[in-house]
This record gives sequence, structure tokens and C-alpha cells, in this order.
Amino acid sequence: MDPFLLEAIVNGILLGGVFALPVLGLNLVFGVVDVVWLCYAELVMVGMYCVWFLHTQAGWPLILAFAACLPVVAMLGLLLHLLVVKPLLGSPPITQVLATGGVLFILQGGAMLTFGTDFRSLGVEMPPMEVGEIFVSGTKLVAFVAALVSAAGLWAFLKFTYVGTAIRAIARDREVMPLMGVDPQRIYLVASAVGGGLAGLAACLLVVQLDVHPFIGLSFGPITFMICVMGGLGNMLGGFLAAFLMGVIISTGGFWWNTEMSYVVAFVFFIVVMFARPRGLFAR
Repeated sequence: MDPFLLEAIVNGILLGGVFALPVLGLNLVFGVVDVVWLCYAELVMVGMYCVWFLHTQAGWPLILAFAACLPVVAMLGLLLHLLVVKPLLGSPPITQVLATGGVLFILQGGAMLTFGTDFRSLGVEMPPMEVGEIFVSGTKLVAFVAALVSAAGLWAFLKFTYVGTAIRAIARDREVMPLMGVDPQRIYLVASAVGGGLAGLAACLLVVQLDVHPFIGLSFGPITFMICVMGGLGNMLGGFLAAFLMGVIISTGGFWWNTEMSYVVAFVFFIVVMFARPRGLFAR
């Protein structure tokens, strides 16, 4: 195999690992609360700014900046649920989408007023690793491993804890579980906090790879939603697998053509999948 093509495939797998975290967060919130957070990528943007400011402006060590980012974005997820989503739980879906879309513009505007439109870089880069005939970005590899560990931690939380079991039960049947003593509102809060925390984790992994600016969410937000739908909205495992599939498509598309065309190929593939399997590739 052409070593450059092999390198593109490996980079696609690494990219899919980073895509997986926001996809898992979105699917968790939708599966439990049944509301799509249209502003989810902007929560990631806030987390990226948080890490950048604490590390470059406040002088915090990078690890401490990462640690502070997680509760900040988790709290933002809680506030989003309490102030925006909860009052609209009984409303039509279009109302919920428009409300979270309004939060998207509020966060973008707030970031623009606070930090301006300049691109901010963390200035952290790890040397590439040579594996056989290919080179792998050290930064992307560390981010990939961290994403897999985080995904495994989320799986263990949902599988082996009482709250995780309640989350899965609510996701399966939110009407029956209250009759069995489960408080849905409490589970909604936990799911929103965990979803926000996953956005914070994604911010920590992306800020070392991308420059942050108020519209950074537009660069990966649409593809994140597309992966969620392609894997089956609310399907955690389906979204996880679809993230890797889409990462490889985008990366190999960049190898054969260019970055812009690779996203065109990805969207065409998405449209074809939606015609063939409207509920997603891995829908139950």
C-alpha cells in the first residue's frame, strides 16, 4: 500500500477518535433529554477559550487549565438545561432547536466581544512519531488515546453505576421509568452535566490542534451533527463507530483530492446513507 495513503488512513482514525467525544456527548443528551443542543460546538469553543486564557494569559500549567475547563463547561451544560431546555421540554422540537440555536449566536457574539476575531494559538506541539514508513502526529496520537480512554470511562459509568443505569433506562423509556422511582429531572441534570463535560474534554483535545476563534464551532459542528445522524441519533455505539468512518473518509478524501473536496465527499456519502438507511447506519 502507498505509505501516503496508509498515513491518511491512520490520520483519519486519529481524527475519528477526536470526533467521537462531541458525538457521544450530543447522543447522550438527545437520548436522555430528547433535545438536540444546536449550540454544542459552541460549548466546545468556550472550553477552548478557557484553556487558552488560563494557560497563555493567567500562566496556569496546561494540566491545570485542562482540569479547570471540564467543570466550567459541565456547569455551562447544566445552565443550558436549566435556563433554556427545561422550560421548553413540552414544546415542539422546532422551538427547542431555535432556542439552542439562539444560544449558539449568544456564545459566538460573547466570544467575539470578549476576545475579538483573532485566531488564538496555544503554542503546544509534540514531535511526530515515525512508525515504519509513515509519520504520525504526536499531538493527534495523544488526543486519540485520551479520547478512547474518556469513551471507555463513559461506557463504564453508564454500565456499572446506578446513575448510569438510570440514564440508560430513561433513554429507553422515559415514560415508564418515573413509575419505578426514577426522578427524570435529576437524570436530565446529570446527563446535561456529563454532556457538557464531554464538550470540555473535546475542547482540551482540540485546542492543542486548532487555533481558537469565535467561529471555530462552524468548522466541526456540522460534521459532528452529521455523524450523530449517520450513526443513528441517540445511538451511542453507532455514533462512536460513525465518527471513525467519517474521519477516514475525510482524511483519505484529502489524500485523493484536497481538504475542501474531502468534505464534499463526506456530505455526499452522508446523503447516500440517509436515502439507503434514513434512521442511520447503526440504528436499532
